[in-house]
Amino acid sequence: MTDNDFLKTAVRTAACSRLAMTDAFLQHGNTSCLLHTVAVAYYSYRFFTVFKRFKVHRADLIRGALLHDYFLYDWHIPERAHSLHGFRHPKTALTNAQKDLFLTEIEKDIIEKHMFPLTLRPPRYRESIVVCLADKICSVHEIFHRNPYRNRELRQAYANIKKS
Repeated sequence: MTDNDFLKTAVRTAACSRLAMTDAFLQHGNTSCLLHTVAVAYYSYRFFTVFKRFKVHRADLIRGALLHDYFLYDWHIPERAHSLHGFRHPKTALTNAQKDLFLTEIEKDIIEKHMFPLTLRPPRYRESIVVCLADKICSVHEIFHRNPYRNRELRQAYANIKKS
C-alpha cells in the first residue's frame, strides 16, 4: 500500500460517511477533529510502512483511525450529554460509524478501544494498539503547537476529505 492508497482509502471512507462534518468541531488546541483523525490515521499507517515485518490490515487501520473520534458533536460545549466525554465518546463514535458504514471487527476494536486505559478493555489487535498510541501522541502534539501538521501527504488527505 502506498501513500496514494492511503489517500484513496481516506477519501472513499469520507465519501460514504459524515467524516467531513467533523472539521467543524475543535478537538485539541486549535486542531479540528477531522485534522486530528487524519493525522492519527496517517501516522498509524506510516508506522506500519516503516515496520514492514508486522502484517496488518492497512485499510482497516486507516478507516478505524479516521473514525475513532466520529462522535459528531463539539465536546467543548457544556451539555449534559457531553459529560465524561473521554469515557463515553468511543461508544458514540462506534454507534455513529455503524450507522454509516459496514465495519470490520478490527475497525470496531480501533474505535471502541482507542481511549484505553480510560476505557477499561484493552485493544485486541495490533492495528488498535498503534492507533491508541498515535492518538495519544497526536493529542499532546496538538495541544502544544499552533499549526501542528505540515506534512504534505497528510495535508493533501485532509484537504481532499474536506471537499467530499
